[in-house]
Order: sequence, then structure tokens, then C-alpha cells
Amino acid sequence: TQSRCERCGSRLKSRDKRSLQKVWTWWGLGVAAYIPANAYPMLETRMLFSRSDDTIIAGAIKLAEHGSLGVALVILLASVGIPLAKFFAIAYLALSVRLGAHMPAKGQNVLYEVIEFIGRWSMIDVFVVAILTSLVQLNVVASVKPGPASLAFALSVIFTMLSAQSFDSRLIWDQHREYPS
Repeated sequence: TQSRCERCGSRLKSRDKRSLQKVWTWWGLGVAAYIPANAYPMLETRMLFSRSDDTIIAGAIKLAEHGSLGVALVILLASVGIPLAKFFAIAYLALSVRLGAHMPAKGQNVLYEVIEFIGRWSMIDVFVVAILTSLVQLNVVASVKPGPASLAFALSVIFTMLSAQSFDSRLIWDQHREYPS
């Protein structure tokens, strides 16, 4: 049988000595993919006599101009705000275990758990593009296709999730020495 943690009851696993290296590698790839995800069009929309290739931010602005301020804010939050917050949070955690933290260990652990939880929902933008693409296919009259940013955004989300999963949360507790070794 496998050993279990006395605190939380989860199965114990060996430490990965290269945990932080993996965090920074995946994090860097995520940031690198996030740049074209916001620079290139997410959707390519064609109507009878017009074509629109919008980035995430330009699409949200258009929605706000047409009176859908709530939807625009949700898109900005889900596609810009949350990914940027995840990048900063992962970087903060990785730097704090290396250089020392300004936040208590429990707070850092909650931050890590929030990042892990949000990671499950991060692909929702990509799913919306896929669903919209499949629903709006009226060939001659209108069509919606995923733009080049959709792949970059999906890769950014995947790399960020891998970065968060590579982080060994035990490093938080190691630096605070709040449990016996």
C-alpha cells in the first residue's frame, strides 16, 4: 500500500527536483503563445457582403458598442483578465518559494488551489469558438471560422495548466517550516 499524508489523507508521491524548472518552462511557453492569441483574430466572420476578423479585445469592444456590455465584460474577464492573473499568480508562487514569500503559507496554498480550479475552466473560450463555428455555417450568407488566435489561445491555456500542475505545493510549506520534516 502507498503511504498517505497525515494532514489531508492524500497519497504521498516523490518530489520532483526539477519542479520549478518545469513551472518556468511551461509558463514561458504559455506567455509566448498568449501574445499571438491576442494579436491575431480569434474569429473570422463572413457575412453576405462583409468580412470581419476580430481579436479578442476588438470583438469585446464591438459587443460593447452594440449594447452587449455584460457579454463584453465576461469575454474580457475570461480571455484577458483571468489568463493574465494566472500568469502573475504562477510567477509569484514560483518566485516566492525561491526568494521568500510575503504572503503566509496558507494564503499561498489557497492561491495555488484557485489557480488549479480555474485551470479546469480555462478552455471555455476555445469551446465557445468551436460551438459558434459549428452553429453558424450558412455557406453563402454567413460563416464563422476559428482564426489563428484560437490555436494560440488553446496552447497558452494548456501550457499554463501544465505550469500550474508542475508546481509542487510542498515547496510553499518547506519555506515556512510549518510542519515537521
